[in-house]
Amino acid sequence: MSDPGPITDNRAERVLAYMFAAVVGLSIICFFAVMIGTFSGVTREEMGSGVWPIVTMLPWFGLPIAFLLLITLLIVNGVRRARSTRAGSS
Repeated sequence: MSDPGPITDNRAERVLAYMFAAVVGLSIICFFAVMIGTFSGVTREEMGSGVWPIVTMLPWFGLPIAFLLLITLLIVNGVRRARSTRAGSS
């Protein structure tokens, strides 16, 4: 049996990846909920009450936040790889 290699703890990357996936997933679900609600006849006045304002506005804020999380994840991953390359070359 081959050795799987060292197990590294990349908790920050994991948390950022799960946050990114959750925000994008929730935004897409809310986007489709608004589409389905609109097609099923929910009027503009009905969308202004209850949970509809949150469902309507979540993609407006969620997707830019997800973009920032993705950029942060790429930066954290790049820094980790640079550090591991520097540590391996010494």
